[in-house]
Amino acid sequence: MSTQPAHAQHFGLKLSGQNTTIADLRAVWKTADEAGFDHIWDFDHFASIGPGGPDKPVFEGWALQAAMAEATSHVRIGCNVTGNTYRHPVQLAKLATTVDHLSGGRLEFGIGAAWAEIEHQMYGWAGLDHRVGRLSESLRIIKAVWTEERVTFEGRYYQLHDAIANPKPVQKPHPPIWIGAGGEQMFRLVARYADVWNPSGPARQDTKAAWAKVRENCERIGRDPSEIRLASLARFGDGGVAQLIADLQAAIEEGFTEHMIYLPEQDAPRSAHLIGEALPRLRALAA
Repeated sequence: MSTQPAHAQHFGLKLSGQNTTIADLRAVWKTADEAGFDHIWDFDHFASIGPGGPDKPVFEGWALQAAMAEATSHVRIGCNVTGNTYRHPVQLAKLATTVDHLSGGRLEFGIGAAWAEIEHQMYGWAGLDHRVGRLSESLRIIKAVWTEERVTFEGRYYQLHDAIANPKPVQKPHPPIWIGAGGEQMFRLVARYADVWNPSGPARQDTKAAWAKVRENCERIGRDPSEIRLASLARFGDGGVAQLIADLQAAIEEGFTEHMIYLPEQDAPRSAHLIGEALPRLRALAA
């Protein structure tokens, strides 16, 4: 995609935390760290998603990131993506700061507007009806409490009064912000706040057109769009390494530079090992 600026290519593994075991999670994290992957990921859900309904076991995403921080030494860590409606923005900022310190400054901060209706229905959570507005306010608050000594904020959804949030993150001015998003309203938030954009839904189906809209929003606010990197999500499945290489090659040609490889729930450590063996071939794609 010629309109997307060039950046270095990075590759990571994602094991969501759904329908898996702590032993498998730890094995995947170890492989990612030792094999030289750039980042590792989980997700943020309280009930399972996808085929089979919400009854499968799911571990909490930010607790897992804290465990990732302690279990690894080199690989960067993140959640693809945190559901904004699940937590107050100051609580989320504090969680992120804690994980950034635990990891020695290796956090990639992934966030989105949230979408899983069944979770909100089961747990009585509010916010999906105004999720983009809530995310907009949350991003403003999170950046403020990461970088300012005291924060006062009077929004439609959140209010802060001379709020303190110490310590600040290890990374300055703050951890990289990854926004998972698609849709016209979200393009404005990507342009204003994202260091990395993970297109979803219709935006992923036509990334070139979506990127043009993000670029327009960047120009409107005076931001250089080359500051924003594009993230892709590839699934490792029955096609094995050969299919993965083909999928990643296509993503690179589209302009994506951050590549998350979603591992199957069953036998994830073996899949991670196979991809780790193929990592030199993946890095060769960037050349």
